[in-house]
Amino acid sequence: MAQPVKPSTTTAFYIQAVISFAISLAALAAGILYLPVTAWVRSFLAIGLMYMVTSTFTLAKCVRDRQEESSVVSRVDQARIDKLLAEHDPFRAD
Repeated sequence: MAQPVKPSTTTAFYIQAVISFAISLAALAAGILYLPVTAWVRSFLAIGLMYMVTSTFTLAKCVRDRQEESSVVSRVDQARIDKLLAEHDPFRAD
């Protein structure tokens, strides 16, 4: 059986994603910092920003885990099928 090609993330794409995340986080933090409002409003927005970032990481991890779980189940099913096909003898009379 041919092995499926495993998709991989290039280093350039990974660096671009990290830089993009850092720039967006810094820009939003600077926007909250220089917003002409009271400290209470600024603090509330900063906590909202932290909550959004942690929720994003959690969601990304859950999506990745679910995708990895489905690929493991798929590989187990494929291994079972391969074993059945290898053991099957069409000329054997039962």
